[in-house]
Amino acid sequence: MMVGGEVASFSVWDYVVFAGILLGASGIGLWQAIRGRKENTSEEFLLGGRQMHAVPVAMSLTASFMSGITVIGTPAESYRYGTAFWLFGLSYAITSIVTAEIFVPFFYRLGITSIYEYLEMRFSKSVRVLATSIFIMQTVLYTGLVIYAPAIALNQITGLDLWGVLVVTGAVCIVYCTLGGLKAVIWTDAVQLVIMLSGFVAVIARGVVLQGDMARIWQDAADGGRLEAFDFDPDPLKRHTFWTILVGGSMIWISVYSINQSQVQRYLACRSVAHAKTSLYLNYLGLLATVSLAMFCGLTMYSIYMKCDPLTNGDVGSPDQLLPYLVMDILADYPGVPGFFVAGAYSGTLSTVSSSINALTAVTLEDFIRPKWRNLTEKQLSWINMSLSESCSKLSISVEADQHESQ
Repeated sequence: MMVGGEVASFSVWDYVVFAGILLGASGIGLWQAIRGRKENTSEEFLLGGRQMHAVPVAMSLTASFMSGITVIGTPAESYRYGTAFWLFGLSYAITSIVTAEIFVPFFYRLGITSIYEYLEMRFSKSVRVLATSIFIMQTVLYTGLVIYAPAIALNQITGLDLWGVLVVTGAVCIVYCTLGGLKAVIWTDAVQLVIMLSGFVAVIARGVVLQGDMARIWQDAADGGRLEAFDFDPDPLKRHTFWTILVGGSMIWISVYSINQSQVQRYLACRSVAHAKTSLYLNYLGLLATVSLAMFCGLTMYSIYMKCDPLTNGDVGSPDQLLPYLVMDILADYPGVPGFFVAGAYSGTLSTVSSSINALTAVTLEDFIRPKWRNLTEKQLSWINMSLSESCSKLSISVEADQHESQ
């Protein structure tokens, strides 16, 4: 192990662990598909039969929040700018209360699958179609970015093959999204959340061993000004203040959790309004744990590199490479552990992508196909759902490939 300078690349065991975890994720989707093969309805595929419990839904909501960009970007934020980002915990609290008490009962009473159905009820069919079209274009572009951005950072530091990741990500998503539907997405997300958080814990634990104890990490962060989180300056042009995070963060996350198809579809899958509300409050605890581990991961990185900044030294080319660099620097002596962390980062990617694919499938079916062909049988709807899910997966991957080709 060396701190700073040139670091090792992925070992064979890292590839084995990385591939094993991602294949295990697709196995969960396969198991859910086999387990639910007798309940082959459109509602089962898109909403889990509206019989999901609060805990797995909460874990799925948290996992889809944690994209690969979040996994590698949030610790870098803490490393460079300190813990102001921690204040988003207040925004998440406001978001959870507003969504659970206002939007959940409203959408749940409507009994809809696509949230854009409400726009036709309230305004007109053309408004519904326009909103759905915008959502589809936005989600496809965002999904491609979510896959591509962390792949670049991880490829440049670990040597992980970019096209190999592209193929694996596409294959895994196609398998469990197409065969298992929302239920497979939710249960896979739950497992992936554990993997993601475990990756953070592994980095922090190794950092604590290297630095001696948590007290030193905390003291280094204090000495470096990384614990100055509360800035009450009302200037809206400052990067992060208490007010910009509380007000701006709340507005952003209320829009995500309250009226975004990917999120709403999850709590509409719950067996009751009470379960749906509980899933959001449990999700809040998950978000707090996620942000806290990511922040402390960044502080650990700061304690290790405070006298030899990899960015200043030219060891990394951009901030999003900092955490992968740290992982390969301090964990390369433990075969398989870097692979486990990278699998955690890609679990974040898979959870976000799979949720987006399921949402795209739902709105395409409910907003474009069903209104035109109202006499489709459940068997026909089932085949359409699987075909749409596969097509959405391939479309997202093709967007990522186009981004790579343009570089």
